[in-house]
Amino acid sequence: MLQKTFKIPPHLQQCISADQAFHYRIVPVAKNDAGLVLKTDNNALKELLAELDIVLNSKVVLEHCSSEDLQQYLTTNYRQGKGQEISKFGYTNDFLERILLEAKAIGSSDIHFEPYENQCRVRLRLDGKLLEYYNIPLQDYPTMVNKIKIRAHLDISEKRLPQDGRITVNSNGREFDIRVSSLPTLHGEKLVLRILSRDTGSIELGELGLTDLELNRYREGIRKPNGIVLISGPTGSGKTTTLYATLKQLNDGATNILTIEDPIEYTLEGVNQVQLKENIGLDFASALRTFLRQDPDIIMVGEIRDVKTANMAIRAALTGHLVLSTIHTNSAWATVSRLVDMGVPAFLIASTLNMSVAQRLVRKLCNSCKRKEPIDPNAFPSGFAIPKNLEYHHVAVGCNDCHHTGYSGRKAIYEILPISKELAPSIKNNELQIDSYLEENGIPTLQRNALDLVLQGVTSIEEVYALLSH
Repeated sequence: MLQKTFKIPPHLQQCISADQAFHYRIVPVAKNDAGLVLKTDNNALKELLAELDIVLNSKVVLEHCSSEDLQQYLTTNYRQGKGQEISKFGYTNDFLERILLEAKAIGSSDIHFEPYENQCRVRLRLDGKLLEYYNIPLQDYPTMVNKIKIRAHLDISEKRLPQDGRITVNSNGREFDIRVSSLPTLHGEKLVLRILSRDTGSIELGELGLTDLELNRYREGIRKPNGIVLISGPTGSGKTTTLYATLKQLNDGATNILTIEDPIEYTLEGVNQVQLKENIGLDFASALRTFLRQDPDIIMVGEIRDVKTANMAIRAALTGHLVLSTIHTNSAWATVSRLVDMGVPAFLIASTLNMSVAQRLVRKLCNSCKRKEPIDPNAFPSGFAIPKNLEYHHVAVGCNDCHHTGYSGRKAIYEILPISKELAPSIKNNELQIDSYLEENGIPTLQRNALDLVLQGVTSIEEVYALLSH
């Protein structure tokens, strides 16, 4: 017997908005000569049909279905706004505006516009995963690209080179920024729009997911008047959020805080924020050089990408400033090797690095539907030593509460490594492993924290698999 599917193709899904779907309790399941076929559990079909004809401005055919089925259709295909309904942003008939407002309202971090040979799709990143939400007809895609490029102040005649821009969206008095990146591909320009939040109200150091021990260690490291604090992790692991929460804590009115960022994701009152502009020579290294003449107490550098920036950051730390930055490495200790590989002298790293932090974001299992199962050794990477106390784990199932994904929200896990005097010789010798030191000093690794979340039933083995295979 075939299992009933509740997933609606994007070209049908986009015929109505999420607000309309939940308000009228309707879902589009087909489109034919008779019109748009909608399923509903509403018994007053005649009255509903009359209203929908006006609202949707097209022919509509209604089919009755059970409330249970309709609820599953709704939660599988549509999401309502987090904390506020999409309608609070204002509803619009402009398709681009609708995509932007809906993405913001449901908590999406990125919007991908992707052209292919036969279709163009729009995907939204939610909780770290991309989901297809809309289809755009091939003939309409160039118009959509031009609309975005005009709003982002990009050159619409330049289709051969990548471009970067920024859009400010203002709807019903609510403002948010979007960073736009264009990339020429085989079938046209792919655009990625990163939604930036101006609201730092919810960003607090104590709310990020650090354990009490880790929070105390971290606060100790950022209280030092000089030195470097580096946060590492892949793109989308929450590094920037941790940096902003740190700046918010340090911003006491008595310090001069300067930042150089690409892009400025949040605006912080009382912090002097500078947007990187490499096309006119304003890069991380040159901004840092100028910062040192601006009487700073704390400097935040968006990312250490090259030896020039690394050396300037170390120079700033040596002259009595606290420097915060991010770097791309797999663990807190790997940051040291990365700096050495860049060409930074090991003795300078040992004397300036206060703390190295590694972090990841993992999806949390939905509390309404997660299922407890005995441990299956095959679920772990080969050669992984399964702890004796790990007898059970929880698996993702999927329900109306989590939009049938099995997961709801994300949690950050950290590896906080204070750079002590005992570690200085290991840095100078560029030692690759310090597992015994971490164990002796009670410093939990990313892997250990990931396993703890599996043990507590917060996340699944599948979600932390990559961390366990290191």
